[in-house]
Amino acid sequence: MVSRFLAVDWGTTNRRAYLVEDGAVVATTRDDRGILAVEPGGFDAEVASLRARYSDVPIVLAGMVGSNRGWIDAGYVAAPATIDALAAKAVRPIDGVAIVPGVSRSVAGRGDVMRGEEVQLLGAAAAGMVPPDSLLCQPGTHCKWAWMKDGALADFVTAMTGELFALLKAHALIGQEMTGAVADDTAFGEGVADAGRDDLLGALFGVRAASVLGLRVAGTAASYVSGLLIGTDVRAHVRPGETVYLLADEALGALYARAIGMVGASTQRIDSHAAFVAGVTRIEELLG
Repeated sequence: MVSRFLAVDWGTTNRRAYLVEDGAVVATTRDDRGILAVEPGGFDAEVASLRARYSDVPIVLAGMVGSNRGWIDAGYVAAPATIDALAAKAVRPIDGVAIVPGVSRSVAGRGDVMRGEEVQLLGAAAAGMVPPDSLLCQPGTHCKWAWMKDGALADFVTAMTGELFALLKAHALIGQEMTGAVADDTAFGEGVADAGRDDLLGALFGVRAASVLGLRVAGTAASYVSGLLIGTDVRAHVRPGETVYLLADEALGALYARAIGMVGASTQRIDSHAAFVAGVTRIEELLG
């Protein structure tokens, strides 16, 4: 273990760097230098700039930087995956830099992948933020549901919940009705409740019909559609009586907590940044 290193969560559109010293974050920066902002062949220069900024400390990279669209494809560890397995399969493109692999799963011909989230999930378990056997949820454009077993990432599912909302708003007929802001309000709750009718496609067209017939208050369609999609997502993965550990920001976390509560389950909020730091610190220790 080195006492000082730089951990970078390098996503598609954003990048967050944590300078870790003796297990504690002493500095952090966030910018828009995600992988899409880096010109082909430009990752060496980006990493050199990071190293110069932080006095040439060792660097551990996670996220889309290790994808086939990033610097170097770091591959995947198949679920069930442990934090030890991630460290063992880390790729070292240059001296002093390691890239953490993602995690994959394939069951009955259905595949799924994650890259970056695995560090948070396994970090939360390793640091005792969640029980070793637990259900975690990371809401977002592509919502991740992860089942931990004995501290390992046993299985997971990715749902296109946020992306579908954005596509409907930008390109669907009902998008012109989705003008209001999404809020944890009555319309959102109605959407979650209607998700229980197992008629998602019909309910979505009903947004247009409700507008034509004057059945819905103007400006509430966005909240309703959000509730419908999140409710469908939650009902597919959560059972009554369960506890779901949420790694989410305040606004999105509140929406998922409302939907999870409506299906008879409970939630606990986990600091996703702290989980990432815990995971990447453990990986750095194992890298030796």
